[in-house]
Amino acid sequence: MSKIILAVVGLPGAGKTEVIEYLLKKTNWPRVYFGDVTFDEMKRVNLQINEANERMTRERIRKELGMGSYAILSLPKIKELYKNSSVIIESLYSWEEYLEMKKEYGDSFKTLAVYASPEIRIKRMSNRPIRPLSKEDVVSRDYAQIENLHQAGPIARADWTIVNEGEKEEMYKKIDKIIEKLNKK
Repeated sequence: MSKIILAVVGLPGAGKTEVIEYLLKKTNWPRVYFGDVTFDEMKRVNLQINEANERMTRERIRKELGMGSYAILSLPKIKELYKNSSVIIESLYSWEEYLEMKKEYGDSFKTLAVYASPEIRIKRMSNRPIRPLSKEDVVSRDYAQIENLHQAGPIARADWTIVNEGEKEEMYKKIDKIIEKLNKK
C-alpha cells in the first residue's frame, strides 16, 4: 500500500471522532490534530485554555495567516510522521486547508467525509454528555462552519463518503471496505 495523508471531514455530530478512533485502532497510523495549533499558540502567549480564548486564538491565527494557516502550521508535524507512515488528519475544516494539503501531497492526500442528516446530528448533539447543543445551536454552528470556515468544499470533494446514520457496527464495516481498497493499492 502506498502511504497517504487521510483527512476525516464532516459537520458537527456526523461521527468524525468515532471514525478517527476506529481508524487509529485499525491502522496504527499517527494522527495530527489541527487544533493543536490553537493550543500551542495559547501556551506560547500564556493564555488560559477555555472556549473564549480558543475561539479568539483561532480567529486571530486565521486573520493573520489566512484560512489555510492550520494546514501550513501543521505541515512540519505531518512531514515528520509521513516519513515512516500514512497519517490521519483530524480537524481539517476549510477549503483553503484542503488546497494547501493538495498542493503539498497531490494524489497522496485523501479525504473521507462522514455524513449524517441534520436531524440525526441535532439529536446526537443535543444528547451528548459534554456541551450539549440545542437545535438552534447546531443549525447556527453548521451555517457558521460552512460560511465562515468554508467547510463544505472538503466534504464535497471527498474521496470517500460514509453515511453514518445507523449503528456503529455499520459504520465500521464501511470503514473496513475503504481500508481494504487502500491495502490493494
